[in-house]
Amino acid sequence: MSATKRDEVCSHLRYIRLELREMHQMLLKEDLMPDLNEAKEVLAQLDALLDLLSEKKSNQDKKPILKAFS
Repeated sequence: MSATKRDEVCSHLRYIRLELREMHQMLLKEDLMPDLNEAKEVLAQLDALLDLLSEKKSNQDKKPILKAFS
């Protein structure tokens, strides 16, 4: 994985972790369910992260595979 992609993945994960931590604290301390829009935002970040990682995998799948005994 390139350094740029690694940085993007780390950034996504930091944001997601922070948002989930805030939601968890809200559940524990205030006994409140998180706002639906906050949950959707975290889900969108997870989708973006999946797309980023899937893009990497699909690029590897497109590389030709050399056969030993062609």
